[in-house]
Amino acid sequence: RTYLVLFWGICLVLGALEVASNPSPYYRVLGLVVGSVVACAWLVSLGAPFISLVLFLGYLGGMLIAFVYSVSLTADPY
Repeated sequence: RTYLVLFWGICLVLGALEVASNPSPYYRVLGLVVGSVVACAWLVSLGAPFISLVLFLGYLGGMLIAFVYSVSLTADPY
């Protein structure tokens, strides 16, 4: 169990690095999705499945709004 929690923590840090290091909004959203899934899996492994579900739904809604906004800004040349 300790190794699993350590693994989820390392994956969460790697997901955050993916978000911070990519200039494209498409890959940033991919990093956010990976990070949120890993954070929710981490919470489930610690015994909090309901909080994990609420967190995932909140992140998913926020990420979709941020993704649509950033894609619309990059797609419009003016």
